[in-house]
Amino acid sequence: MTDTGTVENHGPLISARFICTLTAIVVGLAVSTAGLSVAGRWYGENLALAGHTTSVAENDIFIGQDHLRLPSNAIRFEGQRATGLSERVDLYLTWPDMNGYTDETRALFNDVSKPDSLIFLEVSQSTMSRDMSGRLEPIYRHLFDGAPSPGPAGLTRHSMKANSGYGAEVFFTAPGATKALYAVRCLIPDIADASTSADCQRDIHAGSDLVVLYRFSSQLLPQWQAIDAAVLDYINGKLVR
Repeated sequence: MTDTGTVENHGPLISARFICTLTAIVVGLAVSTAGLSVAGRWYGENLALAGHTTSVAENDIFIGQDHLRLPSNAIRFEGQRATGLSERVDLYLTWPDMNGYTDETRALFNDVSKPDSLIFLEVSQSTMSRDMSGRLEPIYRHLFDGAPSPGPAGLTRHSMKANSGYGAEVFFTAPGATKALYAVRCLIPDIADASTSADCQRDIHAGSDLVVLYRFSSQLLPQWQAIDAAVLDYINGKLVR
């Protein structure tokens, strides 16, 4: 399991079979998620139904080889607020404070017109040896279409081929502060007011065998470096070594 703080070697893979396997997995993920637009609407429309709690009681959650100790008010779904084995845990945190639900932040969790105030995380056992940054060179770069263009805060924007399975999504890439490359996929709304809390998504590795998929509003793209560091710091801070 590769730690996110380690510079990853993006040299040629061992075999063409490995490339085909990775390609098949990524294409399957693209189809199964049914696009970021669907995810964004789902997060927005169902946010108020999450069953918030202000309790900071700790839950010892075991996912694969990893042990997380998480406060109840950071866990999005009531059924996941329990100590024990789990396949996945969903979190929601305020940005930039990275805190769970409180009486003081109630409005941030219930107002879908402020998508830049929350970040959503899905933590599960890793099923791939490479995170999104690691898949950039062997997979995603072959799906880019046309010349890249400048994005916010040093990012480079890449459109996707029509037959790539990513529809109107775009990728943003950049040299990373703690690793060789950064990559995030986004569905950019035509107008800022149409932004959701799930416009963009990225996955990173953490712990011994965890993958952390996190979603955020495209309005926060200028803060991509701070978000990436904050998500990793949060999860690392909740791991019981």
